[in-house]
Amino acid sequence: MSRESRHLERHAELDRQLVAAVKGIRLLGSVSWPASVQTAFLERWRKGIVSMPVVDYVRPDLANVRGTIMAIHDAADAQHPVGDYIRRSAESWRVATELLDALGTPELTTHSIRLFGRPGSRVPGSELSNLDAARHFISLANELDSEVLSSEADYCIPADVLREDLQQQLDAFFGDGTVRVEVDDQLIAKAAAGATRIRLRSATCFSEYDRNQLLEHEAYVHTLTALNGRRQPRLASLALSSPRITATQEGLAVFAELMTGSLDIERIKRISLRILAIDMALHGADFIEVFRYFLDTGQTEADSFSSAQRVFRGSPPGGGSAFTKDTVYLHGLLSVHTFFRWALKHRKLNLCRNLFAGKMSLHDVVALEAQFDSGYIVGPNWLPRWIRHANGLAAMLAFSLFANRIRLDRVEAEDLVLSL
Repeated sequence: MSRESRHLERHAELDRQLVAAVKGIRLLGSVSWPASVQTAFLERWRKGIVSMPVVDYVRPDLANVRGTIMAIHDAADAQHPVGDYIRRSAESWRVATELLDALGTPELTTHSIRLFGRPGSRVPGSELSNLDAARHFISLANELDSEVLSSEADYCIPADVLREDLQQQLDAFFGDGTVRVEVDDQLIAKAAAGATRIRLRSATCFSEYDRNQLLEHEAYVHTLTALNGRRQPRLASLALSSPRITATQEGLAVFAELMTGSLDIERIKRISLRILAIDMALHGADFIEVFRYFLDTGQTEADSFSSAQRVFRGSPPGGGSAFTKDTVYLHGLLSVHTFFRWALKHRKLNLCRNLFAGKMSLHDVVALEAQFDSGYIVGPNWLPRWIRHANGLAAMLAFSLFANRIRLDRVEAEDLVLSL
């Protein structure tokens, strides 16, 4: 066995140890609020009683787990691509344990920012920030004529009907019974996805855009990458949602919506509003102020509560703290879009397909290119339909590369009139 082969086998074993060590860490599950908190808050609100929601968090004892994670981190070779991958993953899991140690305290915010960034973080390849991008999209959505905007009230799909529809679609794509679709009366978010299960909030009205976003975002990215990751023969961690891959995963999922025509301007606005709300919370706004902010933007009471609780998950609702995960959606989208354009320019669209082989960051897919080429990491078994057709993808990206060179501030109306 060659030195490189021994290196790879040793790191595969470290990866298996890391997967075992982090098995009990449930980051999003630990910070989430039970549905009963929303029910109680809205009942009081509708009676004119304004009071802060009360959430009791259970802090898991992760001291021993953290020690194991750091031992794995230190054993991995920082100079080897796979070793560096394991060290980065271990470090993000370590920060996650510290975040969970700080549940319900202002200190949670520090760890959240380390994992997910903050609203003022710079957009890749630009001097603009996530906040600048969010304000741009909100302004654009507000300026559009109402007839251009989709109205969810015009078309309603009940959760039970949508469940049957999605189940048929996923059975046809992944194989019968590979992924289950369930209706959950304890879910605050409209939907949530795992490797083998997608949950829909009961008693909820879903639009056609919601349906398509669930398929393209949740099923054909989050679930698909988890299932592909489970098929990896050596790096089992590629099936896990390591905190550090969140920006790439969410960015890729929203990019998939964009590529398939499933992303509407109202959704971009909702994503952007959450970034501004996180910034408000970090600057002192409490839960009630953020809840009212979402109400003022036109969201329903239930949706406003859901949006506000996303901002304050795991942190005190009194202001000055926030769970910053929702900053990654827009940041990730812009990063992934830039990455795809870069890949086209450098004739490396294979890297874009490799992103679906498991849950990894943009950095990983570039750094581990040799491991893909050698077969140490296997390519994706399932791919979304839109990326299977490289010609169509290349055409869109090529057009985007050129169109971005056109300065709209120099365009006059008469320039757009075509004449013989």
